[in-house]
Amino acid sequence: MNHFRHGLLLALAAALWPVSPALAQSYPSKPIRLVVPFAPGGTTDLLARVIAEPLGQALGQTVVVDNKAGAGGALGAAEVSKAPGDGYVLLMSSVSTMATNPAISPQTPYDPVGDFVHISNVAATPNVIAVHPGFAARDFPGFAEALRKRPGAFSYASAGNGSVGHLLAELFKSAAKVHVTHIPYRGSGPALNDVVAGQLPIIVDNLPSAMPFIKDKRLLPIVVAAPQRLASLPDVPTFAEVGLASVNRMSFLGVSAPKGTPRAVIDKLNVALKGVLTSPKVRERIESTGAIVVGNSPDDYQKQVRDELATYRRVVAEQKLTIG
Repeated sequence: MNHFRHGLLLALAAALWPVSPALAQSYPSKPIRLVVPFAPGGTTDLLARVIAEPLGQALGQTVVVDNKAGAGGALGAAEVSKAPGDGYVLLMSSVSTMATNPAISPQTPYDPVGDFVHISNVAATPNVIAVHPGFAARDFPGFAEALRKRPGAFSYASAGNGSVGHLLAELFKSAAKVHVTHIPYRGSGPALNDVVAGQLPIIVDNLPSAMPFIKDKRLLPIVVAAPQRLASLPDVPTFAEVGLASVNRMSFLGVSAPKGTPRAVIDKLNVALKGVLTSPKVRERIESTGAIVVGNSPDDYQKQVRDELATYRRVVAEQKLTIG
């Protein structure tokens, strides 16, 4: 029986993840579409555009960035999940599309673990709460005091329902015992534009997309989710420092493919991505945004997605969070 079960498992593994050296040699034979499930201007879009051209050069074919925004990233991710598993339609995956959105949205039209093969985590990104410069508070104690004194008087922007900004903000509200109204957008770009324009006072976002506005002093950073204070923002405390360790979670951004994509193609893409990330120019561009270059294996990224999804499902259940 043990021999039979072992043979059956091997057969199933071969069927689910076929290996073809010949396919790897011929791939890619046409341009590759890299779907960004958010509007232009956000962190996911920014990172996709940093890696697309050098990845195309490494593979010998053009990598075209295609923005498909909507439903907190679920629209674009769902489209990729239904694409052929041939390596020509890839997803710029993130903690939002693979963990926070599915955790809070039971109706998410894909399985983050079963419907994708995760190729590599490209970068880990801190998250930030930032305010319009006209906001009365200039630091975290003043910010928290302002929210507590006027419960429900302020609104915050995020990249969308189920985005990491949304869940982090809701975790912050619970941990800090404050009430702020959520205004979801179709990506970080539009959300940032409205906060910079003064339409809303607060944004919770990935640091890379917010950093240009912070550098230009059009946004004021209040607190960051990062292992320690960032060299780029030495005066800004982490959530852990202000007594909110449960909110101190970074985001991941990587590249994923539809299920059924051959292991030979996945491995070729992984090697190409890791090569791109060794480029000093690419590393400098990624690190200048406040992100940390990763470049791990398919197995490691698959495990990371599975673990983060489980973590956020637990958080949603414990905090009784809902999109409504």
